[in-house]
Amino acid sequence: MAKRLTKKNFERLTAQVKEFIAQQANAIFNYKNVAQGIGAKSPISIGDIVVILENLAYEGEIVEVTPGRYKSLRRSNVTTGTFVRRSNGKNSVITDDDGEQIMVAERNSMHAFNGDKVRISVAARTPGLEAEAEVIEIIEKQEQTFIGTLKVDKYFGYLLTDSKFLATDIFIPRNKLKGGVTGDKAIVRITEWPDDSKNPKGEVIDILGKAGENNAEIHAILAEFGLPYRYPENVDKAAQKIGAGITPDEIAKRIDMRDVTTFTIDPKDAKDFDDALSIRKLKNGNYEIGVHIADVTHYVKPESLLDREAEKRATSVYLVDRVVPMLPEHLSNGICSLRPNEEKLTFSCIFEMTPAGKVVDSKIARTVIKSDRRFTYEEAQDIIETGEGDFKEEVLTLDRLAKILRKKRYENGSVDFDRTEVRFDIDENGHPTHVYFKESKDANKLIEEFMLLANQTVAEYIGKVNGGKGKRKKAKAFVYRVHDMPDPVKLEDLSRLSRTFGYRVKSQGSSKEVNNSLNRLLRDVKGKGEENLLSTLALRCMAKAKYTTENIGHYGLGFDYYTHFTSPIRRYPDMMVHRLLERYLDGGRSVNINKLEDQCKHSSDMEQLAANAERASIKYKQVEYMNDRLGEVYEGVISGVTEWGLYVELDENKCEGLVPIRDLTDDYYDFDEKNYCLIGRRKNNRYQLGDKVKVKVARANMERKQLDFALVDERQQRPDEDDMGRNVSVAQALHSGKKTYQSSNISGHKKEHTSKRYRGK
Repeated sequence: MAKRLTKKNFERLTAQVKEFIAQQANAIFNYKNVAQGIGAKSPISIGDIVVILENLAYEGEIVEVTPGRYKSLRRSNVTTGTFVRRSNGKNSVITDDDGEQIMVAERNSMHAFNGDKVRISVAARTPGLEAEAEVIEIIEKQEQTFIGTLKVDKYFGYLLTDSKFLATDIFIPRNKLKGGVTGDKAIVRITEWPDDSKNPKGEVIDILGKAGENNAEIHAILAEFGLPYRYPENVDKAAQKIGAGITPDEIAKRIDMRDVTTFTIDPKDAKDFDDALSIRKLKNGNYEIGVHIADVTHYVKPESLLDREAEKRATSVYLVDRVVPMLPEHLSNGICSLRPNEEKLTFSCIFEMTPAGKVVDSKIARTVIKSDRRFTYEEAQDIIETGEGDFKEEVLTLDRLAKILRKKRYENGSVDFDRTEVRFDIDENGHPTHVYFKESKDANKLIEEFMLLANQTVAEYIGKVNGGKGKRKKAKAFVYRVHDMPDPVKLEDLSRLSRTFGYRVKSQGSSKEVNNSLNRLLRDVKGKGEENLLSTLALRCMAKAKYTTENIGHYGLGFDYYTHFTSPIRRYPDMMVHRLLERYLDGGRSVNINKLEDQCKHSSDMEQLAANAERASIKYKQVEYMNDRLGEVYEGVISGVTEWGLYVELDENKCEGLVPIRDLTDDYYDFDEKNYCLIGRRKNNRYQLGDKVKVKVARANMERKQLDFALVDERQQRPDEDDMGRNVSVAQALHSGKKTYQSSNISGHKKEHTSKRYRGK
């Protein structure tokens, strides 16, 4: 294992870091900026720079404006920013000039709401303590809506909110209840919050149904994330007016592939079939493979009512029990859906492939197809496993070619993360009765490989040859799906921990070398006791993929060029790509890159909101499912370690709950952030990320979508009162606003001092 810097060298490095900081004036910097500025390149030096910056911030010599980003202490005492309200009272303002997050006590908030633009006065900072500010003016108010349950008395009503942004109930005059009664789930708009009033006043803008009813709770989840739960009637009417329009004139403009064997492979409950595959053998012995994508933009014209609604939504939202479509069902499940035995207009990537799986030619063109068969994944998988069934030769050939493509992709540096999705069987009332896992099998991977090939081909076509003109020049503005390099500090941490178990993960080198070492790790830890720990940390190293006009490649896939072309029914960026392709194929000029980048950012933001809503719906159903199983004992794995407790994911159903630190009653526990564990002070008991544990279902809070577990562990004996009191006080001090080390949260690098500063308080 590599040694750390000597004390003398560490002091020299600290001096260089301080000299760099002194030259930054009011600029924000991170460890990468510092390392580049002082010429530090080795992983050891870079890791020590991270520690130096954390120490300087803890000692009050610099300010950590956001996790991992710092600035010097110089600032004006009056500035502007965005107010962040929290129900736990930990309000703050994120400043406009440098993004620093400054604490604001409730008494100094002027009742500002989350998202309000405010002017603040910043108090003089005391070394070692957080900065604090006072709101002196609310510059711009944001409309505030909250979701909760109504309670209506004789003369007034109020909303018990589910929000993490508001600690108080909302007072509602009886004439503003919109017919709501006690027990209704409602959306309420804040109308005023007088200075001398403890509670804000509001009015009901929509009644979602009875609290606890499935539809009401699912609509509440959508509303919580600002996502629509109804389709506007005028947009739906506009869609109904659109016909298929597959006329002889339209067919004449396209490549006619209606006589080529074509089929779809989708989930058994799918109705919106974005993509189809065709295959035929050519005279030279090669195969022609067509990846056919619904030609949505033929029907949805730019700036139309339908287009504006699709752009605003940006994506379909897939919840536990339903899909909230980006496009009206007349289009998504009807005209555009590539249903069997119906002629459909498509935008296609057509490949010529050798029997050995090498792509020797490709073209992108508008086509017309007629699907011969609709396969579910299960039906296609059965053909792959048994060699029998409809179109067995075609399915088996595509499967063989897909496996060649997949093998080549991994050899070129694509990362192989297993993905298991949680699914529920739900009764007629929306209540979960069974949990099962959706695993990716060969049939899924068959479709995945050809979709990846099409997306890569389209991106290369624009990025490399600019619409097929055959010579390199500045690429035209385009929508790329990019994935940045892993965080080097997290990668170094993974490499360090892996070595303790006898594995080697490269933290430096080419993308291909690093990814191959990650794939080797993920393969070698299968079934081992350390699998949960190391695979979770490997996933956490990865950045989030996003849409942008600036192509930096897709690290996880190992592609230099990648986009999203294959799902225009459910993703607006794919519609953008289709329009750009049409424009550039016709020789059109590049579009305005700034407007395109704004659209990319909006699509990335909406994608994240949709993912959050999906996770919230899964969490709600998990809590609902486990509420029927209070007191039952399960085996699980520690999936998150925090200052306030342990998150445990159950093996049987992947439900996740918290073991609060106050319930670890045998000792007083410190949070060892570096090694992702809680350690008992006296008995040295250790609970680490990835450890197998046994838990009992203790509590299920439906309103907050929270599960509490209790460890079934012989180590948890009756405590001394002193130990119990200290753990409870720590749990109370460390409220749920803190970051966690959970598998679903790829968080920034945190301070090593976090556990120390709360000890004994």
